[in-house]
Amino acid sequence: MYFWSLFAAFGLFTVGAVLSIVTGVQELFAPEEGADYLVGYIVLAVAAVLEGGSLVQSLRQVRRETARLDRDPVDYVLNGSNATLRAVVFEDIAALIGLAIAAAALALHELTGIAAFDGIGSILIGVLLAIVAVLLIQRNRRFLVGTTPPESARREVLRRLLVHPAISRVASLHLEFVGPGQLLLIAAVDLVDDEAESVAAVRLRQVARDVEQHESIAIAALTLALPDEPSLEA
Repeated sequence: MYFWSLFAAFGLFTVGAVLSIVTGVQELFAPEEGADYLVGYIVLAVAAVLEGGSLVQSLRQVRRETARLDRDPVDYVLNGSNATLRAVVFEDIAALIGLAIAAAALALHELTGIAAFDGIGSILIGVLLAIVAVLLIQRNRRFLVGTTPPESARREVLRRLLVHPAISRVASLHLEFVGPGQLLLIAAVDLVDDEAESVAAVRLRQVARDVEQHESIAIAALTLALPDEPSLEA
């Protein structure tokens, strides 16, 4: 998901930004004088309604997920693990801002008769798309190479490990996102009883399966902790 989100951010937004800027520059040097302003306003208004509806739906999803995770909505959109939701929110906001710029450029063209305003508007929209592309690429790159969850999520996972009846202590814990709300968990734990290696291996695998029952844990890999390793506290 993070690879294709990175690819989409580069392809859709970067290519869109380049095309918009090139079109704007062409308009500056060879402006088109003729324009049906009413049709232009109608097209922009319909597009604004459609993009606004999409933004409302995506923000509703953001509110649902942040309420469940107890996170700030803005922080979740910028730094959350749901790359698809982030791309939709960014695209909808950028589209509405771009439509406002296009409407302003069209109005200035109509009021002044200077067709160059259309080119300036197109260039500004291209710059906007480029900024969105850079933000999305930077965010998705972090998750693609491996990003750890917030400290609150780490404490919650550690607490769940420590309350498991078969675990007496946790010596190390590594978490990283492998998908939207899905974590890879690697931990060194000490089991409650001292048992033979074969028995301990079976119990360790069972504990890992128990941990994977939690909705946010995609993969749990547990190893035995060394006796001299310090214990982690939730």
